[in-house]
Amino acid sequence: MDPVIAEQLGSSHPLARHLDDFLTDLANAGKSAHTRRAYRGDLIAFAAHHGEELAELTATPVRAFLAELAELSPASRKRKRAAVASFTKWAVRHDLLDANPMDRIDTVKVPKALPRPASAADVAKVLAVICSRRPRKETPLDRLRDRVLFETAYVGGARASEVCGLYVEDLDLRLDDEHVRIHGKGGSVRTVLLDDRSYVALLKLYLARAGYSAGPLFRASINGRGDPLSYDAAHHRWQRYCAQARVEIDIHQLRHAHATELINAGVSIEAVRRRLGHASTETTQLYALLDDKVADTEIRAARRRRDRAAH
Repeated sequence: MDPVIAEQLGSSHPLARHLDDFLTDLANAGKSAHTRRAYRGDLIAFAAHHGEELAELTATPVRAFLAELAELSPASRKRKRAAVASFTKWAVRHDLLDANPMDRIDTVKVPKALPRPASAADVAKVLAVICSRRPRKETPLDRLRDRVLFETAYVGGARASEVCGLYVEDLDLRLDDEHVRIHGKGGSVRTVLLDDRSYVALLKLYLARAGYSAGPLFRASINGRGDPLSYDAAHHRWQRYCAQARVEIDIHQLRHAHATELINAGVSIEAVRRRLGHASTETTQLYALLDDKVADTEIRAARRRRDRAAH
């Protein structure tokens, strides 16, 4: 049994074995470790609320569980509802439930919020804290690794979890055709051009220093052996570097910053969509709306300066 389930619920909990089987099936279906961890946390919270047998699960305890989450953001409540819905759908498919109680539970609507990109100057401050783009020979390999990892997320518009999962085999560094294959959500794969010469030089230096010719690109152990660096570890290290730079940037804002820079440079919505791996242009369009909002703000600020000068 999953050790976290056993520790937090106890192996004798009526739902413990079913949750473990559900997570095992998710792993067999190729769901990412990050997705499975999120489901596990949300479902453990639900199971702590509902301590009855799975066959007795109805819409009533689900409503009560969601009602306790009223103070959370709509996005968080939607995610937790989705975890329970996925579990109950699985239970019906395996004849553990006669009917899916989630059919009686309304979905959670999440208002679309504009992305919050970090400024290029703030990103540069944090990257500089890690190490220079022309690092000294004595720069520790883990610092060089971190600089390349976070800059890959930035210049490629990739999710940090996608970057952590990269392998050396995903790179093609032939001159004038440098690109990387990024494995995204739902098993999708996209090719991203690496058109920043200085970044490519840093990436090649990192590969040479690390001696990697195959396997995980960013490894948890600095001796070159072991599994890829986990998202949680990368997130923790990024927060530490931000604190050192006295800048507040969430790791996901690196991706937002890259997308916004492309939109500002006049790159088409469709091209940005493909680069970021969005399923639809509707999501990418938010960056254009953000660009319009920034422009409106600048116009209003200019008008205020003009009015003050006039008086």
